[in-house]
Amino acid sequence: MTETARQPAAAIPQRLVVLISGRGSNLGALIEACEQGRLPATIVGVISNRPDAGGLEFATRHGIPSQVLDHRTYPSREAFDTDLARVIEDYAPDLVILAGFMRILTPAFVDRFTGRLLNIHPSLLPKYRGLHTHARALANGERVHGASVHFVTPELDGGPVIMQARVPVAPDDTPDTLAARVQRAEHHLYPEVVRRLCSGEIQWAGRILQADGTPLPAPLQLDEDFDDLPAS
Repeated sequence: MTETARQPAAAIPQRLVVLISGRGSNLGALIEACEQGRLPATIVGVISNRPDAGGLEFATRHGIPSQVLDHRTYPSREAFDTDLARVIEDYAPDLVILAGFMRILTPAFVDRFTGRLLNIHPSLLPKYRGLHTHARALANGERVHGASVHFVTPELDGGPVIMQARVPVAPDDTPDTLAARVQRAEHHLYPEVVRRLCSGEIQWAGRILQADGTPLPAPLQLDEDFDDLPAS
């Protein structure tokens, strides 16, 4: 008797919670990737620390539950992070994605979500941690700039970098034009990293970043040509 071949089980979409503070353009890119089937995941919740965050409209328009926790109503950073963690856990996420979430998180919060907390930063880390990355890159005469996606650790912008997108700096760039070009690259980079994490291609095992079970000696590079990427 010939045994009937078993079909592989369908992958279970990963549950994502996205944290925003502003326009939510990276949230929009992630929503689009999920809806187009490019990302084996479902965004189950969007949380903002600002009630006027434009990105909340993305969630409403696409039927994604959203909540606002206004950090200004909390007596301390610790109190806010405790409440934020509770709200996040209610969604039972596989990954927590910071997408323009303009808050420095406490070590206790970061430790609670270690290994499933991601951030995107507008520079080629470890260069230009912190703010004003585009102006600093221009001031230093950089010819290549870009963005990095990394796991979050208590060190500001210091977690293991998973993948980067490199963007050329034009001779006539200003901080605004360079920022716009980098942001367009981010919209390709973030969904690709999340896709690889959801599919199991990338793991952070024992605090060692791996791709297909092999330790990564350096960040992966997004294999796309951004030389002609428009600035708007």
